[in-house]
Amino acid sequence: MKKTLILSVSLLAATASWAQQAPRPTAAAEPELPYRATDTKINALVHTKLDVGFDYAKRHLNGKAWLTLKPYAYATDSLRLDAKGFDIKTVALVDGTTQTPLKYDYADQNNLRIQLGRTMPVGTPYTVYIEYTAKPDELKVKGSAAITDAKGLYFINPDSATKGKPVQIWTQGETEASSAWFPTIDRPNQKTTSEISMTVPAKYVTLSNGRMTGSTPAGTGLRTDTWKMEMPHAPYLFMMAVGDFKIYEDKWRDKPVTYYLEPKYAPFAKQIFGDTPEMMEFFSKRLGVDFPWNKYAQIVARDYVSGAMENTTATLHGEFLQMNARELLDREYANNQSVIAHELFHQWFGDYVTAESWSNLTVNESMADMSEALWAEHKYGKEAADAHRAQYIRNYLNNPNNYSKNLVRFHYGDKEEMFDGVTYQKGGAIQDMLRTYLGDDVYFAGLNQYLKQNALGNGEAHQLRLAMEAASGRDLNWFFNQWYYGAGHPEVTIDYSWDAAKKVQSVTLKQTQEGPVFQLPLAVDVYVNGKPERHMVMMRQATETFQFAASAKPDLVNVDATKLTVWLKKDNKPLSEYVYQYSHAPLFSDRREAIMAAKDKQDDAAARTLLVKAMSDKFYNLRSVAITALNLENKATAKAAAPALRKLAATDPQNSVRANALDALAKLKDKKDAKLFTQQLKNESYQVSGAALSGLAVVAPAKALAQAKSLETTENQNMLAAVIGVYAAQGGDAQWNFVRDKFDAAPLQGRFGLLEGLSNMLVRLDDPTNFSQGVERVKELAIQFKPQGAAEPLIGLLQSVKQRKTTGPNVQQAQQAIDKAVQEIEQAK
Repeated sequence: MKKTLILSVSLLAATASWAQQAPRPTAAAEPELPYRATDTKINALVHTKLDVGFDYAKRHLNGKAWLTLKPYAYATDSLRLDAKGFDIKTVALVDGTTQTPLKYDYADQNNLRIQLGRTMPVGTPYTVYIEYTAKPDELKVKGSAAITDAKGLYFINPDSATKGKPVQIWTQGETEASSAWFPTIDRPNQKTTSEISMTVPAKYVTLSNGRMTGSTPAGTGLRTDTWKMEMPHAPYLFMMAVGDFKIYEDKWRDKPVTYYLEPKYAPFAKQIFGDTPEMMEFFSKRLGVDFPWNKYAQIVARDYVSGAMENTTATLHGEFLQMNARELLDREYANNQSVIAHELFHQWFGDYVTAESWSNLTVNESMADMSEALWAEHKYGKEAADAHRAQYIRNYLNNPNNYSKNLVRFHYGDKEEMFDGVTYQKGGAIQDMLRTYLGDDVYFAGLNQYLKQNALGNGEAHQLRLAMEAASGRDLNWFFNQWYYGAGHPEVTIDYSWDAAKKVQSVTLKQTQEGPVFQLPLAVDVYVNGKPERHMVMMRQATETFQFAASAKPDLVNVDATKLTVWLKKDNKPLSEYVYQYSHAPLFSDRREAIMAAKDKQDDAAARTLLVKAMSDKFYNLRSVAITALNLENKATAKAAAPALRKLAATDPQNSVRANALDALAKLKDKKDAKLFTQQLKNESYQVSGAALSGLAVVAPAKALAQAKSLETTENQNMLAAVIGVYAAQGGDAQWNFVRDKFDAAPLQGRFGLLEGLSNMLVRLDDPTNFSQGVERVKELAIQFKPQGAAEPLIGLLQSVKQRKTTGPNVQQAQQAIDKAVQEIEQAK
């Protein structure tokens, strides 16, 4: 699963300016949390046959299930199934055409405990029939910050009450929510083949796992589609989708590849999903294991409760992936095409070999996170891949709540807690470190062994280690112990000294973190006369000094030259060496480090020169980094940067860079830029035109307000954020209902992009009811995403509003509302 809501930069980046420094937790274990064992197999699922129909009015599913199981290790006379909130009508043992009613207990409405009537021998299959009604909307279940709901089956606009919104049904099984729509043993270490028959209105299309084996009329206006999955997969990977979708047919080798989209987005199917066959070929060759299933489909659903889900052969994506021609102009790899790669890679790591328990979720999600940069490197080049990796490392490091958690976590409060920045971003980065240490050939040979040894079964981190050790001939306990079964990361200071007499360059590294010392394999590039010489070192002690012979004083010593180590470092080299690093070191992260070093020293002419130079960097991401690093309150910086900003705003080929330049120009507040902002309002890119509107609001507010009113009907999130930003600067209570309703209607990830405008709007609200409504929305997001680190920055946002809210008729009441919200956020668990 891809948790776009927590993995995208939007959450932290959109709130970073309001954040207060959070205390850093120590990297300690949490023995007070319960031990979470892998589920014991008493009965093993063999085959699951379902026949389901839907009551749209009641939002019920009427189902019949035939479950074939066999006792796993010991004979048994009983069966426990997960079944959440069902009305159970029949439970029977099937013997040919005979059904024998069975006694059962279902008092807790979660566990269906069945007496089989006789003792079943080990390994002998038997079939239980269950007729039931599932009522997902009536369940008393709680989701998580990662997956916002857990009712398994979702009816979207079933009564067509919302105009313009499609009627859909779709399912979401991870972690253990499939048992909200069919009875099963809802654990990741169970695997079963499946056959699902869906009776639906004939005007709709369906999608499920595997291949469609039949489609027949089922009465007036109805049709029954049957989908069969002939290879076993985990219950949480079962899926159904029903709705008005257009299907685009593609293929990979001899296997069908299909894309399901709402009709208005169907013309853009190839642009949205068209890289999929190439991805399938690339991953198949890289892993040495061909795509293992008989088809691959992708579908986009409304109101999805997370980012995307890797259901076997049938990935479901959130609506953020659907774009029209104009929106596609602004599409970038991160959290868009990267999601397509992530979910596809799960078809190997997660579906073909599945984590045996949620404690070992890393063998699913860390691998899929790693694959995003792997594909970017193949398709877009190393700079794009390194930018993606570096952002994920920063996402992990920017949330101190991550620091105390092991990657493999046997102690946790709830399984949903495993879906975090440790399992995803840190885990993916650890894979990149392991790949770098072993080398590509050996690393991918290890992945190949892991997949083949555990095919169609389950795996855990120990099995991954053993496969890597077999492929490499190296002991890797030290690596897995510190990165998988330990918490945190190194915090390192780096100091340098040059001995001119001995012609020796010394580098001293000191680990300062609490807890164990990390063993760190590092590449160190020593540059003399413009040429680098690479040295491989292994740091094993808390403080170590490494010495390198050099013919002259080095121009630069570049520690961790691969830039893939997960650590916090304080690199005590002068700005002059960073300037040299920007021009001579080869990697994206080398140049980014130099830009960030210059950011903090803009009183220095060399730093300003570096930043202006970086605004013309060959890689668009670094042009944006340089723009956002500018301190435009520094007059010398503003003077040096203004001409380049105006050129970028008018001509840069990358829309995000052009938008960043327009945002920066707005900070200069130069009225002569009104013409440029007005011109760029006409740009086809929503990113660019939205930034232009925001800039116009600074230099020509009346004109911007009129433009904003004409754009209220926009459905694009970038443009909507700009409109709300204008109202936040120029409007008040009269515009509040519009702002509130648009905020509520935005997809969850989109709300973070609207937070800045909403918070600025709060300062201008005099009506206490309106003000309370706004505060309540910020509070709800802070609590919902508290495990992902949203609480601190959103508290900072609210306190910023409190500090600025100093006039109006209800100042005291407003400040009390903020204090109350902050207290509730802090107390929330």
